[in-house]
Amino acid sequence: MKKYFLTSLLSLLVLTASCSKEEVNNQIPEEVEQFIVTTDDEINYFIWKGLNLYYLWQEDVPDLADNRFNNFEGLYTHFRQYDSPEATFNSLLSDPGVVDRFSWIVDDYVALENSFQGINLSTGLDFGLVRDVNSATKIFGYVRYVIPNSSAATAGITRGSYFSTVNGIQLTDSNFRDLLFNDDASITLGFADYNEGSPVANNSTAVLEKTEVQENPIAVSKVITDGNQKIGYLMYNQFASSYDQDLNAVFANFKAEAINDLIIDLRYNGGGSTNTAGYLGSMVTGQFIGEVYSKEVWNNKVLSAFSSDNFTNNFPTKITKTDANDNIVVDEAINSLNLSRVYFIVSGSSASASELVINALDAYIDVKIVGTTTVGKQVGSITLYDSDNLFRSGDNLNTDHTYAMQPLVLEITNKDGKNYPNGIIPGTNFTGINLSENIGNLGVLGERSDPLLDRTLEYISTGAKSSAKTKDFIKTEEIFNSKLATPAKNNMYSELK
Repeated sequence: MKKYFLTSLLSLLVLTASCSKEEVNNQIPEEVEQFIVTTDDEINYFIWKGLNLYYLWQEDVPDLADNRFNNFEGLYTHFRQYDSPEATFNSLLSDPGVVDRFSWIVDDYVALENSFQGINLSTGLDFGLVRDVNSATKIFGYVRYVIPNSSAATAGITRGSYFSTVNGIQLTDSNFRDLLFNDDASITLGFADYNEGSPVANNSTAVLEKTEVQENPIAVSKVITDGNQKIGYLMYNQFASSYDQDLNAVFANFKAEAINDLIIDLRYNGGGSTNTAGYLGSMVTGQFIGEVYSKEVWNNKVLSAFSSDNFTNNFPTKITKTDANDNIVVDEAINSLNLSRVYFIVSGSSASASELVINALDAYIDVKIVGTTTVGKQVGSITLYDSDNLFRSGDNLNTDHTYAMQPLVLEITNKDGKNYPNGIIPGTNFTGINLSENIGNLGVLGERSDPLLDRTLEYISTGAKSSAKTKDFIKTEEIFNSKLATPAKNNMYSELK
């Protein structure tokens, strides 16, 4: 790492909150003595500074206490015991994996920013990984969908394909990360026949290139006629703010078609922007403009710095966006359906902003759920950068590295203060039908051949909640999915400046 001489040691760190939620400044005292500082030291200080100010559980981590370090030499020396910024970051989390399951740090914030808008280095396959029913270690992949204009699309791979080897090596629960999510420019998948959950190789292979792929999160939008009913169907795979206007256009079409009911399919949606979640809530409704959509709880430092109004989000009336200079570049009225009922399709891959929309709307209208238990991610993050105010637009953005943090900074609830940290469970804590996706019979997304969509349409037409499973339905254990390997993961984030 690059070294330079700091002619004095910063002897005391004073953290001061500014007067707006968007910008909380760290004031640095005057330099007092010489100390050799590396770029690693700078990154460690950035990590400590950001978590000390914003981390949701800051008060519970002794090393994040305001008086933990008397001077910068003490801070730098302490964190030099860790061999990487990732190790420093993890040392400052509150009971990782138990209390904090979702904070993370990245070494390339450009890739993270792109991922938030659906741009990732990818073969174009969105897939789940499940355990072979006849093996304790073997796993296989099933294709959930294929992103258009990708290597996988060019290769003709479709939803419902199965693969068991990568580069000729059998996938296991211990090697799948190295085989599927490495830095290689391409991979060779070996396909298999399902064979009742214990796939058998069929000698078909495909070489897939990893390229930068932009995924439109609006995978399917259509109006389905069922008897005399017109039902809107939206498969929505990420709350990506760059597609907010496209989402609004979908609802303009639903409105023009005068749909009677609406199905929003979030089974593969790991979350995204809380702003977009608010827009979607207003698109579904529209009769609650100005009322409370969600509430946020931050740490005591942040809560004490601002009025309580800053932590309440109301149903919006417009999609509004500004540029880097706070000039308004989008000011578009939301197309609202004024519905009093909505159906959601969910799964164990539905998280954060997906759960927020369901929870927020449930406080106002009749929300019905088809699927399986969601992740239970009721906490959100912000992206912190190594600049004076910890934001991308802040002064003195450190150009010696591209680390950024995505720490959990808020817990979010509906207007009644309710959320579901153990997940939304169809038929238990939400009205609906508990039904797993049958990976042996996936069907076509947006068509009645998709069993989950077909069952939801039946639920709308009959109200019946019973769900007889077909004899070929075999329960499989999913251990990972491709979205969790992207920089955005299953994150819910607040877009502060």
